[in-house]
Amino acid sequence: MKLAILSRAPHAYSTQRLRAAAIDRGHDVKVLNTLRFAIDLTADEPDLLYRGKLLSDYDAVLPRIGNSITYYGTAVVRQFEQMDVYTPNTATGITNSRDKLRANQILSRHHIGMPATTFVNSRADVRGAIDRVGGAPVVIKLLEGTQGIGVILAPEAKVAESIVETLHSTKQNVLIQSFISESRGKDIRALVVGDRVVAAMRRSASGDEFRSNVHRGGTVEKVTLTPEYEEAAVRSAQIMGLRVAGVDMLEGNEGPLVMEVNSSPGLEGIERATGLDVAGAIIDFIGNQVAFPEIDVRQRLSVSTGYGVAELLVHTNADLVGKTIKESGLWDRDITVLTLHRGASVIPNPRSGVTLQASDRLLCFGKLEEMRSMIPDRRKRRSKVRKLPKDAVTEQS
Repeated sequence: MKLAILSRAPHAYSTQRLRAAAIDRGHDVKVLNTLRFAIDLTADEPDLLYRGKLLSDYDAVLPRIGNSITYYGTAVVRQFEQMDVYTPNTATGITNSRDKLRANQILSRHHIGMPATTFVNSRADVRGAIDRVGGAPVVIKLLEGTQGIGVILAPEAKVAESIVETLHSTKQNVLIQSFISESRGKDIRALVVGDRVVAAMRRSASGDEFRSNVHRGGTVEKVTLTPEYEEAAVRSAQIMGLRVAGVDMLEGNEGPLVMEVNSSPGLEGIERATGLDVAGAIIDFIGNQVAFPEIDVRQRLSVSTGYGVAELLVHTNADLVGKTIKESGLWDRDITVLTLHRGASVIPNPRSGVTLQASDRLLCFGKLEEMRSMIPDRRKRRSKVRKLPKDAVTEQS
């Protein structure tokens, strides 16, 4: 295949290893500076210019985009996607993972274990937020920090309030998280490629430092993950829309707690700690996937008038419970089940003989009019607004 690695650091360890692994496997690989691209929207089809010249054809692109150029970098990746060039990490996935608040919101929707987290904008709400995550000590994080920068441990509530107030005064947005004492100074980095963990290491902080990042002087060692930790890492990466990711987890008393999903994980620490060819695993995965470029399924399927994508919930008392997909009558209503979500498991392209159960969630494509009648009413979170009383306003003399 012809592969482009998007990187502004061609001499960095990770970039060099990925390039070498691609060359060793007989691929044609180029390292391209992300900021030297120009997006061309003037032609009949989407295109890219590189250093002022029309970009040649590529089979795949591997983004290695730094935090400082997230907006422009993801715009370039999105253009590659529009050109049907395969990328293991989509622009949406990269954007989701870069914003810690957005990442936490997405992961929590899918019941991924995480440290208790709150986000507030007013100083008056800080004390309540600290109480909701279990009280001091708490960890305060900048939304776009990296390599441990912008992560502060506040031992007391008053200290936390002062830190948050100071950061807010400089227009910084922060998260307030519970401090997982049983994991103090240690975490796990799992390198996910596709649907498996290819390598994992435990990072330990140095001295009194509670941040375990290698850039902060931490040490690393190879670790074998339990199925529970592997599943948490793979699901987190997939939920974020990333096929190559570093998933950082704390070892909580109740199991894995996901802290972060990194779309451009460094390879030096984990390759040296494990002795495994992680770069080669990434290149092999991309080589096997180039025939299947990432596409916006909802966008493509919604082009046909009157058709679209919707998620249908099987209610406990619904007629669908106990029936197979074939018996459900969905096909007769021009509705196709694409994926069946059952608890934490996913059944892709379920067969006609699969029996539906209560609380199953069906991702379907079909006639919107038919599906609309099957979508349950949204759960009401507030009581109805009462009528205004007759004596609401007392006239003043």
